[in-house]
Amino acid sequence: MKTAFLICGATILLSSIHTSPTHYPKNPSPNLTGPSNTSTGEPSSSEHHAQKTRATKKRLELQHAVQDYFENAIKKGLIVGAGVSIVKGDSVLLSTGYGKRNSNTGARVNKETIFRLGSLSKGFAGVLVGKLKSQKLLDWNDNVSNYIPDFKFKDADYTSKIKLSHILSHTSGAPYHSYTDLIEADVDLKVIASRFKNVEPISEPGAMYSYQNALFALSGEVTQCVTGNSINKDLETHFFKPLKMTMASTDYKSLIASKNKAHAHRKYRKRWKTIKFTDKYFNAVAAGGINASANDMSKWMHLLLGHNQTIMTSQQLSEVFQPIVKIGGNHKYYQHWDGHISSHYGYGWRIHHLTDGNTGVPKTIIHHGGSVNDFRNEIALFPEEDLGICVLMNSMTKLAKQVIPDLHNIVSNVYQNANLVATADSNQNIQ
Repeated sequence: MKTAFLICGATILLSSIHTSPTHYPKNPSPNLTGPSNTSTGEPSSSEHHAQKTRATKKRLELQHAVQDYFENAIKKGLIVGAGVSIVKGDSVLLSTGYGKRNSNTGARVNKETIFRLGSLSKGFAGVLVGKLKSQKLLDWNDNVSNYIPDFKFKDADYTSKIKLSHILSHTSGAPYHSYTDLIEADVDLKVIASRFKNVEPISEPGAMYSYQNALFALSGEVTQCVTGNSINKDLETHFFKPLKMTMASTDYKSLIASKNKAHAHRKYRKRWKTIKFTDKYFNAVAAGGINASANDMSKWMHLLLGHNQTIMTSQQLSEVFQPIVKIGGNHKYYQHWDGHISSHYGYGWRIHHLTDGNTGVPKTIIHHGGSVNDFRNEIALFPEEDLGICVLMNSMTKLAKQVIPDLHNIVSNVYQNANLVATADSNQNIQ
């Protein structure tokens, strides 16, 4: 059954898509209780205390190992500072900062230090669209031109083929990074949308992966049509406020006003120097305009792993994370991670399929990287392990290519012989 809505001056037909979203199995929560009291099935007080002590020791072991890793990177001159969060289940194993947020003042990074996220913003946009779809406000298969009348791609026939799913998965058929220069020149998105009439497609819609910023950013124009609010407001309403992401924002003014913000750095003659903030991509929030701290990102990963079902159910998230198009070639850094088999793009997320080098067991990584204004960031979810890792850095660095597998290995090594995670201390649960 199809329902017609009048949205932004255009009549939209909404219908259910007929794809089968990928469901990522999640390991059951680890046994945190240890041996139980035979009469009640509950752990005795001494057993509970021992379990809590072991969990605390493991968390401290992890914190020391990760601290050594980043201090070594700083000593080698690979980075200036980093905000890092690691979550497992509904617990925060680690949320902290390393190094300096400003090399001029010596101010240190902590878990509330704000970084620019760059393309990690795309993951927020994909999940937002999934949220609005669950509210029956839009559909993955809606025509973009129905929401943005100014959008013209080649000709009327080709324009009518472009769906919301295409711009969210980089499969519109546009050449690589079409009109990214206009985004960086702060041109209005509606103006950019009309410029695509001059673009010659390189493939049919849905046939080929070709990464975009301008087209992806149009998803924010679509969400505004159906909610009546800017994407900035929708992100705040649906995610930032309910998740208590207190440092997150989507504008240049808020970033500059913050006293606890990381400054981007660039190397000059082997020395790190701060560079000026720019307002690039705040006109394209969906593509790269979000700011957040490590602590904010721990709460975001908690949602993404399915531990906040009141905001997004696992079923709704699985649609966002479904592999839509294969990423070809073998020159991307993540295609060289150990055990890599294939990579696909979903809706604002890359989905990697790998084989565990130790066990031979297949595993999935849901991932994205981001860079803007010389900030460089990585986020990854390991759904089979119920694990999330996010690293925010205030410099461009080759460390970004390997930081996710490196930290995953550290977590695995610390917890390989322990059927527990550090959830025993209630103040470490995600709030």
